[in-house]
Order: sequence, then structure tokens, then C-alpha cells
Amino acid sequence: MYKEKLALYDELVSQCPEFERKGKTMPYTSANGHMFSFLNKNGDLGFRYSKEVQEKYIKEWNSDYLHSHGAVMKGYVLITDDMLEDLKKLKALLMESFKYVMSLDPK
Repeated sequence: MYKEKLALYDELVSQCPEFERKGKTMPYTSANGHMFSFLNKNGDLGFRYSKEVQEKYIKEWNSDYLHSHGAVMKGYVLITDDMLEDLKKLKALLMESFKYVMSLDPK
């Protein structure tokens, strides 16, 4: 299952020329010094949003915060498995996350 999600994540990121996938053991994207998406070793994908957007999407998607290495990754909303079927929508959501971190002060 992880390999399939990694292939999907790579395909998704390849459609976004504004940034590239990084990381070997934990694939992620970052911009402006801020990570904004990642795939953990369990195959869970999360996108980073503002607190208001997180709360909205968690409710709207019947999702939760992303959990990784036994910790709650506040700021990251878990992308549910059924959402992985619509790459066009995922791209829009990933771009929304990218725009959010670009609005933050650079690190």
C-alpha cells in the first residue's frame, strides 16, 4: 500500500512545477522554509493549512489531524484514502497548502 501511495504522491507533486518532492525516507514538500505536505512511513498523507482551514477540512472530509511516529501533527490534515482517487482535486488542495506556507514569514 505504501508504494502505491508514494507513486500517487510523486505523480501529484510532478504536476506542480512550483515545487518539488524532497526526502528519501520521508517524502515531503517545502517552500519558504516550511514543510507543507508529507507522506509518513505508514502511507498517511497530510497537507498543511491554517488553523481555520484545518478545522473546516477535518469536519468537511470527516478526517483528522495527521498522526506520525505516535504524535499528532497539528497543522496537517489527513488526506483520506477516498480522496486519493481525484488527482485534480488533490492538486488544488496541495496548491492551497503551498499558497498558505508562502504567506508565512520565511524561515
